[in-house]
Amino acid sequence: EVQLVESGGGLVQAGGSLRLSCAASGFTFDDYVIGWFRQAPGKEREGVSCISSSDGSTYYVDSVKGRFTISSDNAKNTVYLQMNSLKPEDTAVYYCAAVWGSRVHGDYDSFYKYGMDYWGKGTLVTVSS
Repeated sequence: EVQLVESGGGLVQAGGSLRLSCAASGFTFDDYVIGWFRQAPGKEREGVSCISSSDGSTYYVDSVKGRFTISSDNAKNTVYLQMNSLKPEDTAVYYCAAVWGSRVHGDYDSFYKYGMDYWGKGTLVTVSS
């Protein structure tokens, strides 16, 4: 059974930090690009960041560059999103998703345009002002 399980969300004050985790199972982790999306109330879902499990290439949306860092522990089949200097506008449900790497074919800057093969259920991040 394929599973993507997010954890690490919570309530934090502006300027604070959180680390999200996405634990993957049931598929060949190294063959996939793992991404983080977020959806704020009343807004469309947004692709935040992704990492290639095979070569470590990454992508960040402009609004989080310099504040968020994505990393992967292939031995644990887990992807992390370290979020620093959080802002109230980062408040959203954060979802982990996976897409087969060969479909993305290195187009990491547009990974969010590809249909994801697997999704997690999400974890809520709330940043208070």
